[in-house]
Amino acid sequence: MDDDRYARSMERAERVLQNLSARTPEARAAMQRTRKRQNSEAGKRALRIVAAVAAIFAAMIAWGLIVGPVGTAGLMLVVVMAILAALLLIVFPKNRREVAAVEQLSNAEVVHRLDTLLIRQRPALPAPALSAIDAISAQLPLLEQRLQVLDPLDPLAQDARRLMGQHLPDLIARYEKVPPTHRAHRDGDGMSVEDRLLSGLGAAKGAMDDIGNRLVQNDLSAFETQGRFIESRYKDGEVGSSG
Repeated sequence: MDDDRYARSMERAERVLQNLSARTPEARAAMQRTRKRQNSEAGKRALRIVAAVAAIFAAMIAWGLIVGPVGTAGLMLVVVMAILAALLLIVFPKNRREVAAVEQLSNAEVVHRLDTLLIRQRPALPAPALSAIDAISAQLPLLEQRLQVLDPLDPLAQDARRLMGQHLPDLIARYEKVPPTHRAHRDGDGMSVEDRLLSGLGAAKGAMDDIGNRLVQNDLSAFETQGRFIESRYKDGEVGSSG
């Protein structure tokens, strides 16, 4: 009984710490990005609903002009069809990109999915892991910016897609599947489940640092090359006659 009371107390303390940590600048920025994407998706869905309803009523008008009046029954049928179309677009699909396989997503969408995942799964993670989650979240805007102009088949993009679209989400999912009563278990290396999670998150953060640096280095190299070209081409204020 005392053990149960202690476990409940620890869970309450953990939730308090998580609620406090959710107020970090990184967490707030991630929530704002997620909210912005949700609002954008809602706006697109509203436009699709308007377009569908307008198409149905346009078809009714065309029928009335070409074939003849639709009548009261026909008008009621059109209204029902418009309502059904709107409901279907509201309910299905919830978000096709959320359930799509990683291979079907663009580089930017892989980043978006991870960004949203980290926010949603944050309450399920132990408090010590949240600083690592914040550090990873803070890297995502730069990675999105750089990766969205990179071919998905580029080796560096492939590394980033595997890490953010598969390996890191799998780590979090597998941690959540371990019952809380078994998370104190230590493996052959003497690490608990939480220790292993923290180690994995740290390794993921380091890998994302490396990917980000390599992506920026590509831009730096391109800039330096262009700078040297300009300097060699137009030094001494001379302009060549050829392009």
